[in-house]
Amino acid sequence: MIDSFFPFAATTGPVTVRVSVSYLPEQSHPALGRWFWAYHVRIENQGETAVQLISRHWRISDGQGQVSEVEGEGVVGEQPLIAPGGAFDYVSGCPLPTPEGSMVGSYMMEIGDGSQMLVAIPHFPLVAPATAS
Repeated sequence: MIDSFFPFAATTGPVTVRVSVSYLPEQSHPALGRWFWAYHVRIENQGETAVQLISRHWRISDGQGQVSEVEGEGVVGEQPLIAPGGAFDYVSGCPLPTPEGSMVGSYMMEIGDGSQMLVAIPHFPLVAPATAS
């Protein structure tokens, strides 16, 4: 059932990252070369120890092959600690200068014993619906 809400998923060790994406026409301005998407990420910890999201790395590609890399601490201003069997959800957004593109990335997670693990964020497309001319 959760797969229908989050069609893109990747699992690394005990952590599953699920993503759903929505085009936001009200925040897009195609005539000005701006398209905007919201993406909802759910990070699930199926392990036996807590994990903490330390940092993120995104690779964002537009429809013309331009790639931008985004790195930073945490997500949406937080470095969430996810308990065993727990999950953390957040929503963010991505503008592009083309009506299509994609995102993929990774999170650096710290495990309860202090070690770190790179967790995959699944590749997902950003596609604006076709509009009648």
